[in-house]
Amino acid sequence: MKDGFIRVAAATPVIRVADVAGNSQKILELIREAQTRQASLVVFPELCLTGYTCADLFLSQALQDAARRALLDLVRATADADAVCAVGMPLAVGPALYNCAAIFQRGRILGIVPKQHIPNYAEFYELRHFTPAPAAGQEPRTILFDGEEVPFGNDLLFACREMPDFQLAFEICEDLWVPQPPSIASAQAGATVIGNLSASDETLTKAAYRRLLVQSQSARLLCAYLYADAGEGESTTDLVFSGHNLICENGRKLAESALFSHGLTCADIDVQLLAAERRRQNTFGRPDLAAQQRIQPFSLPVVPLRLERPVPASPFVPADHRDLAERCDEIIALQVQGLKKRLAHIGANHAVIGLSGGLDSTLAFLVTIRTFDALQLDRSGILAVTMPGFGTTDRTYRNALALARASQTELREISIREAVLQHFDAIGHDPDRHDVTYENAQARERTQILMDLANQVGGLVIGTGDLSELALGWATYNGDHMSMYGVNSSVPKTLVRHLVRHAAENLVPDLHDLLLDVLDTPVSPELLPPQNGEISQKTEQIVGPYDLHDFFLYYFVRFGFTPRKILRLAEHAFAGRFDRTTIKHWLTVFLKRFFSQQFKRSCLPDGPKVGSVTLSPRGDWRMPSDAQALVWLEELENET
Repeated sequence: MKDGFIRVAAATPVIRVADVAGNSQKILELIREAQTRQASLVVFPELCLTGYTCADLFLSQALQDAARRALLDLVRATADADAVCAVGMPLAVGPALYNCAAIFQRGRILGIVPKQHIPNYAEFYELRHFTPAPAAGQEPRTILFDGEEVPFGNDLLFACREMPDFQLAFEICEDLWVPQPPSIASAQAGATVIGNLSASDETLTKAAYRRLLVQSQSARLLCAYLYADAGEGESTTDLVFSGHNLICENGRKLAESALFSHGLTCADIDVQLLAAERRRQNTFGRPDLAAQQRIQPFSLPVVPLRLERPVPASPFVPADHRDLAERCDEIIALQVQGLKKRLAHIGANHAVIGLSGGLDSTLAFLVTIRTFDALQLDRSGILAVTMPGFGTTDRTYRNALALARASQTELREISIREAVLQHFDAIGHDPDRHDVTYENAQARERTQILMDLANQVGGLVIGTGDLSELALGWATYNGDHMSMYGVNSSVPKTLVRHLVRHAAENLVPDLHDLLLDVLDTPVSPELLPPQNGEISQKTEQIVGPYDLHDFFLYYFVRFGFTPRKILRLAEHAFAGRFDRTTIKHWLTVFLKRFFSQQFKRSCLPDGPKVGSVTLSPRGDWRMPSDAQALVWLEELENET
C-alpha cells in the first residue's frame, strides 16, 4: 500500500426480494470474505439490502425501517473491518424517499449518497417511488441516523488519511448512463476511485455497451471505476439481472465477472498511477469543484499487499497476438507517414541508410522501402550502404547485402578500415588499444560517409537508433547518434523485435527467412574484433537486458514512479526470470546512464512519436543535461 496499490472489490450477493435480514447476512458474508482477501473497498449493488425489484413495497414503512435496522446491524458487525463498504438501500428523509448508497467503515457511517438521476422510461419506473437527489445547497447536509448526525448529499468525497491519492466518490446506476454523470465533477474535485452501485438488468448486447461505458468513463476521468451489479435473487417477473461486475482503471479493464454469476470481483488498483496521470495532464482538475466538496476522512492500516494485479514484463508490447499485429501495423504506418512528409517537404527522391545487418537498421530500411512505395518513388533512390569495420562479422555482412539486393535498392559497400587506421595514425592512437576511441572513431567515420553520400545524391540520411538506446545513451555522440530523420527514435528495442517479425510474417514474406536470421543475431554495435568469427561485443552483456531497461524506461518516464516502486513492479513482472539483486543492479545502471546521457538526447534529429513514451527534447521529455541522479540512486540503495 505504500506504493499506491489498493485492492478493491465489486460484490454481488445472492438475495431474496424484501428479505432484508437475509440479504444483510449475505452482504456481511461477502464483507468477511473481502477482509480475508485484503480488500480496502467493497462496493455492493443498488438497493441490495431490500432488493431492487421491490416495486411498491418500497413505500412500506416496514420495509424502510427494516433497511435502517439492517444497515445498523451491518455497521456494528463490521466494526473490526478496515474496508470501506458501500451498500445500497432506500432511505426516507423528511417527505422524500431516496435511493441511496450508505458508506461505512469500522463501525461508523461515513456518509450517505442519494441517487441523482432517476430513470423513468422503458422498464424503469423509479420516479414512482424515489425522489432525485436535491441540488447542491438544497439538501440537508446531515441527517439523523440512530441518533447520530451523518453527512448526506452528492458532494461527499471520502479521503484516506494515510494515502492522499486514495479519494472515493459514489454514484448509482443511471447516474453513469446520462450525458453528464456526477462522477465527472467528483473526479475533477479529486476522486481517484468511483464506486457505482447498480441494478442494470440484462438484455441482448447490453453487457458490451455497459463494458464500454465503464471503460470509457475510467479513461476520460483518469480514475478507477467499480461497477457492482445486482444479480441472482432479484425478481424475474419482467427482468433478469446478471451480476455483471466491472473494475476498470484509466481505460483498462482490470477485472470482470461472468454474466449470471455472484460473489466478489477483485482487482488491485494503483492510485499513484492515476494521480501521476492527472498531474501530467494540466487540463484535468477543477479547484473550484474541489472547494465545494465535503471531505469525509477515513483511515486504513498501511500493510504489505501481495499483488494480484498483472504486471506485464513488456509494457510496450501487447500480450494479445491480434492486438500486437494491429499495433505493429499502426507503428509502421506512423513511421512511414513521418518520413513520407519529410521527403516530400524537401523534395528529395533519395534516402541514404547505413545497413549493418542488425535489428534497428533492418527496421529503418523496411520503413524506408514502404515510404518510397507510398510516394511511388523508384526503390533505386534508396542507397543502402554497408560499411565493414573491425568488428563486422560474416553473418551481419551477408544479411545486409542480401536485404538490399532482395529489396531492389542501390547497394554500396565502403570499408571503413583504412580510413579509420589513417585517422588513428593522425591522432596518434594505437590500433591495438580497443578503448572508447577505437570504437567511436568507427561510428563517426560511418556517419561521415553517410552524410557525404547524402549530399552527393541529394538525399536524406535515415537514422536507425531506437528509443532504448537513447534512454541508455548507447550511441556515439555525433556518430550513429546523428542523422537527418530518425524513424526509430520512439520505438523501444523490445518492440523493434516484434515489428521486424511482423514484417517477416505479414508485410514482406519473401524476406521471411532472412529477417528471422536478423532477429536471431545478438544485438551488437560490432565495433570490437570478432572472436572465432562470432560477435564478441554483445550489448546486453554490457548495459544489461533490454527487457529490463524497457520496463524501467516505461514506468520512470511514463508515470514518474520511484525506484522503489519500479523495483517492486519488476520483481512481480519478472518473477522466475530475474531475482531482486539482478533487477536492482540493472536499475542502478539504468538510472546512472539515463541521467548522465541526457546531453545526447538534448540535440536529437527529428523523428515521429509513435507511443506514449518518447524522449524528444522538443516534445514529451525536457530535462537538463547536468541533472543529478542522487535522489533516485539513494532511494534505490536504501531498498534492502
